[in-house]
Amino acid sequence: MSSRRLFAMLSLRRLAGQSCLLLILALALASVAAARGPMRLRTAMPAAALAQTAALSSEAQRLVSWVRAVDDSAGAPFAVIDKRQARLWVFDGRGTLRGSTPILLGAARGDRSVPGIGTRPINQIRRWERTTPAGRFAIEPGRNARGEDIFWVDYDAAISMHRVRATNPAERRLQRLATRSVADNRISYGCINVPVAFFERVIQPQFGRARGVVYILPEQGSLQGMFASLAARAGEPAPTGSRPLLLAAAQVRKSGSRHP
Repeated sequence: MSSRRLFAMLSLRRLAGQSCLLLILALALASVAAARGPMRLRTAMPAAALAQTAALSSEAQRLVSWVRAVDDSAGAPFAVIDKRQARLWVFDGRGTLRGSTPILLGAARGDRSVPGIGTRPINQIRRWERTTPAGRFAIEPGRNARGEDIFWVDYDAAISMHRVRATNPAERRLQRLATRSVADNRISYGCINVPVAFFERVIQPQFGRARGVVYILPEQGSLQGMFASLAARAGEPAPTGSRPLLLAAAQVRKSGSRHP
């Protein structure tokens, strides 16, 4: 046998051996993958994108459709709060959903604020008075007595939207936001507590430099009763009882918002 032929045969055997080895490795990797289950993407979806997966409740959807149809926010960004679901949705001025998040609300159920509650010391507010009012409100940036940036919702009643405060560990506010149940989302004095990341990534960019509107759905009354124009044809005036869209800029309440 010539040396050239012998070299060719050895090369073929070497290639065959390598092919067998690669096949064995491939089968072994396949077995490991099957045992571990399907591969998962390592890159996490952005928090804002995850937040948008929460579907609107039926009443919230009806309200949003009306706002878009009549341009009730006059091209300004707006937010919708469903107290029954303890959830907030934020839309830009074109009516596009920018994000959604669970929130904390007033400990007491009800759709009205007690008259004069905004001027009372917080330690004089009884538990049954700690409501988050329903209605249509102008929302504007401001600061509380501590100098923290917040968004006023109802200035007279000292109701604001702000980052969640975990100053009292016994209240377990962060844990309440993390649960799937809405039964434990009632803890504040009436203010709307928002997760810090959502507040800074969604709320501030949308409402920090322009006027806006927040619609808070009733939890005891009906949607039609709170927003009477919803029952009328598109093109009717803004909902009954709506507040002026513009307020004085950056109002600071000496007594602070009805926090925390």
